[in-house]
Amino acid sequence: MKKRIVDLYDTLLKWREDRIPGRQFLLILSFIVGIFTAIAACLLKWAIHGIQHLLTINFDYYSGNLLYLIYPIIGILLSGLFVKYILRDDISHGVTKILYAISQRKSIMKLHNVWSSVVASSVTIGFGGSVGAESPVVLTGSAIGSNLGRFFKMDQKTLMLMVGCGAAGAISGIFQAPIAGVVFTLEVLMIDMTFTSIVPLLISSVTATSLSYFFLGKTVMFTLSGDDFALERIPMYILLGVLCGFVSLYYTRGMNKVEEGFRKLNNFWSKLIVGSLVLSALIYLLPPLYGEGYDSINHLLSLNPEKLFENSWFFGFRHNEYVVLLYLSLIVILKLVATAATNGAGGVGGLFAPSLFVGCIVGYICALILQMCGIDVPAQNFALAGMAGVMSGIMHAPLTGIFLIAELSGGYDYFMPLMIVSVISFITIYVFEPHSIYAMRLAKKGELVTHHKDRAVLCLMRMQNVIETDLQTIRPEAMLGDLIKLISTSKRNIFPVVKEDGTFIGIVSLEEVRNIMFRPELYNRFTVKKLMTYPPDRVDVSESMDSVMEKFEQTQAWNLPVLDGDKYVGYVSKSKIFNAYREVLVEFSDD
Repeated sequence: MKKRIVDLYDTLLKWREDRIPGRQFLLILSFIVGIFTAIAACLLKWAIHGIQHLLTINFDYYSGNLLYLIYPIIGILLSGLFVKYILRDDISHGVTKILYAISQRKSIMKLHNVWSSVVASSVTIGFGGSVGAESPVVLTGSAIGSNLGRFFKMDQKTLMLMVGCGAAGAISGIFQAPIAGVVFTLEVLMIDMTFTSIVPLLISSVTATSLSYFFLGKTVMFTLSGDDFALERIPMYILLGVLCGFVSLYYTRGMNKVEEGFRKLNNFWSKLIVGSLVLSALIYLLPPLYGEGYDSINHLLSLNPEKLFENSWFFGFRHNEYVVLLYLSLIVILKLVATAATNGAGGVGGLFAPSLFVGCIVGYICALILQMCGIDVPAQNFALAGMAGVMSGIMHAPLTGIFLIAELSGGYDYFMPLMIVSVISFITIYVFEPHSIYAMRLAKKGELVTHHKDRAVLCLMRMQNVIETDLQTIRPEAMLGDLIKLISTSKRNIFPVVKEDGTFIGIVSLEEVRNIMFRPELYNRFTVKKLMTYPPDRVDVSESMDSVMEKFEQTQAWNLPVLDGDKYVGYVSKSKIFNAYREVLVEFSDD
């Protein structure tokens, strides 16, 4: 039976190769990816909303609900146990996982990522986890693209594009925003915008959006009836952009700090208990922190901030504008803790929804303060622009923020304020943080593909492919005469000095002994240890290519030894790296 399946599979691959040219088949694959990602996005939305409706349908709007203390604990417990004992793999930080797969794993993603994030995040968010569903579904979509490409034996360049198609389809499907899906893939995942790549991305995005319309209906997520753009309000939008930039900086650094604190709790149960208790307490005090927060966004865009006080002990103060201001400010400050506690405790979710949620409140707060100061500004417009601003800052993706908010609200008339706030927010945070919250972890290790072409190509190269092991080594106790014999049979002019146990201690170069190599009376006088020198630097076998090139630049050397700890592995040369660089550049840039 197994042999028959293998034969059928081989026959299918051969038939495809014979009948369908590569570029046409790429378009077919992108269409299929769009279908599956739309289904995954719709299933995730249905699951989350179904669970939330079932759990909160009988809540009392006029006071606190004790069940808010219980639901988040149950959700994180279920998702944490699912990840730890069933998956036995880490599926958090979905977009970071995709960036790592593109730069370090040849765009190969595990098969379980096709469904595991959907299951875990629906339970996490449905029970109140203060995170978004978008990053998990982007991980799901990318895994669909990666595994579909691997099934049909696509090359690495095509696999990378399939990962991008999956991400674009996932964003388009869950938000019903095809332009934002394509822009997100180009801007955040760093897929090159060439004709070969842009058409498959568009096909996946349009397909996913169309199916999402069919399953969920063609509706605008956020309704808006604000004022038209006015030139005299540009300074106020610039002010909002700066504010969004600093809020983004607070979230970027704060999220890493809180998650780092959770990582120090090595025990799974300690993380779960601390995180779930913190989350449940925050949700009990501030119910808008429950789940994704899209209902709260709609309330603010409808100018009904008192709706955010429902299910809260503060319900009686909902008409006091100073209490509203304080209440919203607390939500902005503590949303970071709630989101980090959800992920740190073992929940699964992302930052799309939290960034939109916080941005909306920041924009509304800014408008409220300006109105208190006697400046007439539309709160709806500022709330909408704040969403684009905070998303642009946290993700370092201003174009994604602009197009996503325009598509979610149908507010294409508000492009100018969206552009002003997004760009100013991005510039503000970029001064302090050159990488997005997704990319920071990989950038520190030199494992991040970026829009900087040289660095991107270096990230795709592997140290193992450029190590030269044909250099002849010599012992430190060997005599000059032994070295001369080695030189006579070698084609290289560098000789690593290595102890018997493999420990590297130095090098002898032909240049260093050229003036004495023809004096036989010295052959038994000098040992190699006396003649050897130390290399200008050393390279670790696990070091990134970006770091290696920095060492070549700093030392101006053409060859450097590669070590595993203190053990000699081989040598790496600048010329070998340049040759490998050209090969990778041709492979990934040729259309």
